Amino acid sequence: MGRSTPLSSLFGKSPFKPLQQHMRQVVGCANEIPNIFAALNAGDDNKIKEIKTRIDDLEIAADDTKDQLRAHLPKSMFMPVDRRDLLELLSLQDVISGVAQNISSLISDRKMEIPVGMGDPLIELSRSSANVCDKAAEIIESLDELVEMGFSGRESVRVLGMVDELGKLEKENSVKSSELIRNLFAQEEKINPVSVMLWYQMINWVGDLSESSAKVGDRLRLLLAR
Repeated sequence: MGRSTPLSSLFGKSPFKPLQQHMRQVVGCANEIPNIFAALNAGDDNKIKEIKTRIDDLEIAADDTKDQLRAHLPKSMFMPVDRRDLLELLSLQDVISGVAQNISSLISDRKMEIPVGMGDPLIELSRSSANVCDKAAEIIESLDELVEMGFSGRESVRVLGMVDELGKLEKENSVKSSELIRNLFAQEEKINPVSVMLWYQMINWVGDLSESSAKVGDRLRLLLAR
């Protein structure tokens, strides 16, 4: 019996296996963001550190998956999609974990205080963003079925419908983000200027989670259009 090569071990029966694994890991980071905001709102520093550690561990695992995929994806390998498209999807997914780590690091490293009246809306925004990430992950999990159907037919129509829904969720999330930023600026005279700047960045980062997920869907739409 021949020995399993790193390539066969990484890809198994599906060329998208490592891409899907990577997406699960980065979305795992995003799903911790509502938890860390809830811990911040409750003033639970120990919980914040615990959640940050989980995010860091997931991000490290995602980076390892990303590096393995890039290292073991030869240019000559037959793929149902262009190699560059696969790597582009990987890069778009990678942004999600990076943003999640930025959020957790700022919350953990600096004593942040949520502005008055923004605790619950901030947690809700982060949950909404995480939901968008989950929807993008669901689409990535459909890649195997798309390959089986030759990127056409009913499965293609179903996935395009999911991409449309993903875009709709991202737009709804963007509205929530804008409302929260207006809330922040409405009370900026009562808040330290540095804190205003940091919370503005934080809210935008939370929005970036859903925006990056929507870009994953948009990239898949381009693949299906070819």
